[in-house]
Amino acid sequence: MKLGAFSVSLSVKDLKASKVFYENLGFEVFAGDIERKYLIMKNGNALIGLFEGMFENNILTFNPGWDESANKQESFDDVRDIQKHLKSKNIKLEAEADESTSGPANLTLIDPDGNAILIDQHV
Repeated sequence: MKLGAFSVSLSVKDLKASKVFYENLGFEVFAGDIERKYLIMKNGNALIGLFEGMFENNILTFNPGWDESANKQESFDDVRDIQKHLKSKNIKLEAEADESTSGPANLTLIDPDGNAILIDQHV
């Protein structure tokens, strides 16, 4: 199963302070808008999303159809196919993609330790 680009979406208290901290670790702003309270930062293939006031806990994020530079991949597993696979393994989904649609969609699930996972397809 190809889950696509991986990033950690961090719930931060102070976006500007977090930006400086991660810049000091070698990350650079890749996308986002500080005025809209979110930034996507990149260091090589590593991606970190910084989100101020958007959600309570950190989230593991996968983007089917994208590589770590947000380039569309020619071959990828659609989020609806991933969803069918997860359901076949009796994995409980917190939110589901509409299987009657195509294109952008997402689903969420929680791992056994309470970590949220977002599978968010943009293509």
